[in-house]
Amino acid sequence: MPKSPFLLEAQARGLIFQCTDLEALDEAMLAGPVTAYVGFDPTADSLHVGNALSIMMLRLLQKHGHRPIALMGGGTAKIGDPSFRDEARSLMTNETIADNITGIEQSLRQFITFNDEDPASGAILANNADWLDRLSYINLLQDVGVHFSISRMLSFESVKQRLDREQGLTFLEFNYSILQSYDFRELNRRHGAVLQMGGSDQWGNIVAGIDLTRRTDGKQVFGLTTPLVTTSSGAKMGKSAKGATWVRAEKLPVFEYWQFWRNTEDADVGRFLKMFTDLPVEECERLGKLDGAQINEAKKILATEATAICHGRAAAEEAAETARRVFEQGGAQAAALPETDLPANLLAEGLPAFRIFQEAGLAGSGGEARRLIRGGGGRINDDVVSDENQTFTLADLKDGMLKVSSGKKKHVLIRPV
Repeated sequence: MPKSPFLLEAQARGLIFQCTDLEALDEAMLAGPVTAYVGFDPTADSLHVGNALSIMMLRLLQKHGHRPIALMGGGTAKIGDPSFRDEARSLMTNETIADNITGIEQSLRQFITFNDEDPASGAILANNADWLDRLSYINLLQDVGVHFSISRMLSFESVKQRLDREQGLTFLEFNYSILQSYDFRELNRRHGAVLQMGGSDQWGNIVAGIDLTRRTDGKQVFGLTTPLVTTSSGAKMGKSAKGATWVRAEKLPVFEYWQFWRNTEDADVGRFLKMFTDLPVEECERLGKLDGAQINEAKKILATEATAICHGRAAAEEAAETARRVFEQGGAQAAALPETDLPANLLAEGLPAFRIFQEAGLAGSGGEARRLIRGGGGRINDDVVSDENQTFTLADLKDGMLKVSSGKKKHVLIRPV
């Protein structure tokens, strides 16, 4: 059982899946502040809920007086992480990578504290392009390549799965683990990083970095992974019918972010409270044991606390109040409801109901929209839609918009433009 406050709380919150040497890491953390990092691939201009566990680890680390590093993969993005992917990623331009890094930095600033005026006192934002872009291939082979065994690299689960499916793995991708290992050694040399954290799918890459640092520099460093988070029904955390649940308001309205957490399955409430909020563990466990109508109150607390971390307390409480007005008071068109634009000419000509639900993003296909309507779960302007082909026009607008609802919890305002 660890004794250091960070590891004690991380374990109590269910944030630890594997650790290379938990006892030695515990001793290092008891001896004084440690520096730890998490790497983020700039494959989009925002992080999403699927990244939230790693971000919460950095947040918790900072809370307990240790120093977090958020490493942007500006260099490795030019290769692409092959871990547990069916095919190679499409390569991005330097401009796209730079734009994505800017968006991810904005995402991270919502969760952890960077001190731009005194970088020594806050979290560190690093970019592996700063060193990887300067590497000489021959020097890399001489310095690092000699420490990597092909047979061991082939044993990595992420590589084995690609090869077992007889799907190609390019030499470009095969080098990803080598470069990620180089990152760990470089961050240890530059900033004294002794711990790499990440999702359980990164275990092989993390261990390779530990081994390289030990072989070349004789340093003891550690790896710690978080569990793969799925819902009780088996769905991957952070995914929805509309895609990823982004943490930047520019990508996903605050109300929709709040609503994502409000829709948590009953069985997951206690677990998600511990993982994704700052509430005391004992309170999370108490709330998770509620049932009946009370579990819905616990879900609202989860939604508000998780949203407050990401978007601030005021925005979270505004989202909660919007939900109360819309769902509990039957309020009409609340200003904070998510909106989507629709060409006015489509409504001028008349649009069938099933298309309306597609355009609102409440159904992924025409068939899904038809099933929603046939099941009695579709409403437009708070009226149940019984005919999937019923036509709606500009004459049906209320306050200049259509309010489209899927069930009792999902609402979108369509604004003709």
